[in-house]
Amino acid sequence: MTPGVIRRIVRALPSCVMLKHEDWPGLEKITALRGFEADGSMRHVAILCGNNGLFLDYEMERGADGANTGYAFPDMLVDVVRLSAAGEREAAHDHFDVHLPLLRYEQQPGCGLAVRKYILQLRGLLSSAALRKPGAPLTATARSEVDHLLERLARRDARARRVPA
Repeated sequence: MTPGVIRRIVRALPSCVMLKHEDWPGLEKITALRGFEADGSMRHVAILCGNNGLFLDYEMERGADGANTGYAFPDMLVDVVRLSAAGEREAAHDHFDVHLPLLRYEQQPGCGLAVRKYILQLRGLLSSAALRKPGAPLTATARSEVDHLLERLARRDARARRVPA
């Protein structure tokens, strides 16, 4: 939907109070919507971002209110939102940037959910990384790559250290 269509929906439907922003490219759309609010042509609506958080750092700068998405470290997403809201731009970007390699890996079509569940199991948040059919488990090679990414991430973010099973 274009920003203009979203503005028409918001004007017509008082019950519309939030937008799940999951569009590529989307940064300019957030800016346009916040511009409509600034010029008085649209009332405020919350904007929560998806797309696995791949652009959360800049989406927050453009005026998003937070994230409504998946990632194996949702606590990192919370930190980026908190730091952005506090005006700590560089800290938010630094915190986000160390997760980008893993975030990118988890974004892969087909195996992304398996990656996320594997990590959530390693973090002690799930008892099993099993997927419903037709989802396939990670291969040994993919698990090795994820383990490598976690080892690298753990150098900068202690949450990535493996939890003993």
